[in-house]
Amino acid sequence: MAKQHDVIVVGSGNAAMSAALAALERGASVLVIEKAGEDLAGGNTAYTAGAMRFVYEGNDDLVPLLADPGDPRLPRTDFGAYTAAQFESDLLGFNDGRPLSREQRILIDESAPALRWLSAQGVKFEPIYSRQSFEKDGRFVFWGGLTLATHDEGFGLARAELEALTRAGGEIRYNCPATGLIVEDGAVVGVETPDGPLRAKAVVLACGGFEANADMRTRYIGEGWDKARVRGTPHNQGDGLSMALALGAKAHGFFGGCHATPMDRQMPEYGNLDLPHGERKHYRKICYFLGVMLNAEGRRFVDEGKDFRNYTYAQFGRAIMEQPGHVAWQIFDAKVDHLLYSEYRFHDAHFVQADTLDGLLDELDGIDRAAARATLATFNAAVDADVPFDPTVRDGRGTRGLPLPKSNWAQAIDTGPFKAYPVTGGITFTYGGVEVGEAGGVRREDGGEIPGLFACGEMVGGVFFNGYPGGSGLTSGVVFGRRAGYGAAAAAGRG
Repeated sequence: MAKQHDVIVVGSGNAAMSAALAALERGASVLVIEKAGEDLAGGNTAYTAGAMRFVYEGNDDLVPLLADPGDPRLPRTDFGAYTAAQFESDLLGFNDGRPLSREQRILIDESAPALRWLSAQGVKFEPIYSRQSFEKDGRFVFWGGLTLATHDEGFGLARAELEALTRAGGEIRYNCPATGLIVEDGAVVGVETPDGPLRAKAVVLACGGFEANADMRTRYIGEGWDKARVRGTPHNQGDGLSMALALGAKAHGFFGGCHATPMDRQMPEYGNLDLPHGERKHYRKICYFLGVMLNAEGRRFVDEGKDFRNYTYAQFGRAIMEQPGHVAWQIFDAKVDHLLYSEYRFHDAHFVQADTLDGLLDELDGIDRAAARATLATFNAAVDADVPFDPTVRDGRGTRGLPLPKSNWAQAIDTGPFKAYPVTGGITFTYGGVEVGEAGGVRREDGGEIPGLFACGEMVGGVFFNGYPGGSGLTSGVVFGRRAGYGAAAAAGRG
């Protein structure tokens, strides 16, 4: 008879590995199964920058988590603080008037303990100096409540969690998709795979959302979303969600919402599969707050300086998808070129450059050049040059008299050379999922739980609605992954 594991975890991303590590911590035997081969394992985690948002009071909360607590920059670094009240306010800003959900409250309350727990598993962090701070008066000033990312970003997170799994005695099988759930007497007792059934006392579904499934994107998010580029793995086809719903799981959360990011218009259909793991995030283009974005009609369509980009990129990625042809151009001048992130200097970054603004617009295929010239001239004339430009704060340097303002960081685009980066919308993950109980068990429509079935990560609905503050997704994976792992271990008679 084939070996029966206490817990089978479906998927190998951050949430899946958090569940596996938590179950192992409670003494359960754990098998992780992954649809991809070893080279593409790790779900969307390996495509991220590894940033995690969590509650902290100051430097003393952060230094114990660092890979290099002796970094010479630390004595002149101002991390500030990020309170539970700030986290709550940030989430409510994307809820479209909804009150804080139960899942959001759990995310806030457990964010700091979850990060400390992950650090204890051997995952270490480093300050995000290159993206979340600006040097001011000789000090590094962090902004937007997001300070730490895992060492070596998302790929480093996936690698560290895999190493932790191996150290703890867990097993992983690649090229092993779950094709169905095994149910006996109403309880889930294993998974079907192409190589035969695998039995367990509890199953954790942690295999992502439906962002890589064009049909499901169109059905749930809307027309045109089949054209979105997929920032991450091609394997998140909604398999776990479909299996759970077929078993009577309660659909939960906002299925019409998703994390979408401005991406290089020329990127592949799926996330950077031909690039080294460390470069897979480089098609993202999120420095729009330093310039302006124009659509094919030559019009601005968002307030590029509405807030720190941590709070706007998921919404603005969606806004690009709503423009004609699902495209836009990010336009910058020489004054801000040194502030653009490394992804704008990436060897495969696509842009055009010209010494004059008229010359730049002449190089843009598919844009209404006359309208674009008028838009930029009107924008330049509206900039309030009396307010100092300061990228470390919401500087209030905006425009005056425009129907669509730029609220912060507005500067006239008037200094050559000029650059324009063509972008489209890239989907990262979806928001709709299933409802889970206190221990991560999948709930039915009647409020009860499906025995033996647990879920975490993108499978959990109700965490995000019309956007999200950057870094919350990976934190959510750890929070709900740990809960599901402990719950599955308990269901298996461990802990």
